Amino acid sequence: MGLIVQKFGGTSVGSVEKILNVVQRVKAETDSGNQVVVVVSAMGKSTDQLVGLAKEISSQPNKREMDMLLSTGEQVTIALLSMALNEQGVPAVSYTGWQAGIVTEAVHGNARVTNINTAAVQSQLSEGKVVIVAGFQGLTEEGEITTLGRGGSDTTAVALAAALKADKCDIYTDVTGVFTTDPRYVKSARKLLSVSYDEMLELANLGAGVLHPRAVEFAKNYQVKLEVRSSLEKIEGTVIEEEASMEQNLVVRGVAFEDEITKVSVLGLANSLTSLSTIFTTLAKNHLNVDIIVQSTTDAKTANLAFSIKTEDLIQTLGVLEDNKEQLNYEQLDAENKLAKVSIVGSGMISNPGVAAQMFEVLAANDIQVKMVSTSEIKVSAVVEEKDMLKAVEALHQAFRLSKGN
Repeated sequence: MGLIVQKFGGTSVGSVEKILNVVQRVKAETDSGNQVVVVVSAMGKSTDQLVGLAKEISSQPNKREMDMLLSTGEQVTIALLSMALNEQGVPAVSYTGWQAGIVTEAVHGNARVTNINTAAVQSQLSEGKVVIVAGFQGLTEEGEITTLGRGGSDTTAVALAAALKADKCDIYTDVTGVFTTDPRYVKSARKLLSVSYDEMLELANLGAGVLHPRAVEFAKNYQVKLEVRSSLEKIEGTVIEEEASMEQNLVVRGVAFEDEITKVSVLGLANSLTSLSTIFTTLAKNHLNVDIIVQSTTDAKTANLAFSIKTEDLIQTLGVLEDNKEQLNYEQLDAENKLAKVSIVGSGMISNPGVAAQMFEVLAANDIQVKMVSTSEIKVSAVVEEKDMLKAVEALHQAFRLSKGN
């Protein structure tokens, strides 16, 4: 007997018919003698609908109340799936995130899991029941409901798999695995048989929506066996593991992209040893994530600083910087939006110099202007205009021989 954690996303549970399909997936595991924990998202677009309702009331809804509202979406799914399993003769019980013992930090809207008390889940498993857990949510030590950020159900599933020492965690989604890029936009994208934890972490952080970055972090840190699979087709998916097989000796394994990026420039910043740390500490204390950073010195006394953020964080970012202008000691702020980030990822880049140069040659040949650059051992990212995003993705996908048939 093994212990399997299965996670089903919103599209996989978007209707009663799809929930009944999930029942068959769960039943197949219990029929094989396995214990099963199922983590589910809210049905279809119901989270978006809840966000829409909140926006009708307030342009900047209170974050605590948003968590209270959004956490209700998954509760609908867990109850319906539990009913459906019991109807098919599979004993099941549904748990909210807090009933399942998921403890988080006290950050509304984007909390991190800090601990999981598995006693309740293990008790139900020992009684032969399937335990269905609401993804995306938890409870602080003070008893406040929190959510884990969009896509947080992935994190719930992998964190539970780690805490329960599960034999495997299967992430079921509307695609058949991890692709070289998003197949909805690039038809020549192809499925990868395996991806390393490090490559998947970069792809997830850079916009590949198939897995939440924190879920990959948990999987890597706790060596959770992870597979991304189709909820509709019974075929092998993509295995995420420590060392992925080098398919066709590809140096670049994937192209990721993300729109709605804004470049914020802090101009006339005092050129001191502590100016950078002061700015980014101030932003971090307000839970604002900064991505690509570029600094340029204008003279001995002043410097200019630019960094990229999610466009949705722009108003809050500018507010924090303006509120602390005297302490931060800068002259003015500027923001450029309608930008996107395009990235190439591959562990083969470590031992193959010239990959970044090839990327910039491809972008230049397609008349795509690069506004900011960021690199690591296994990725190169470029900020470009949003209108050029898909053109850049397709050109890079072709240039690095990632298309079907190459």
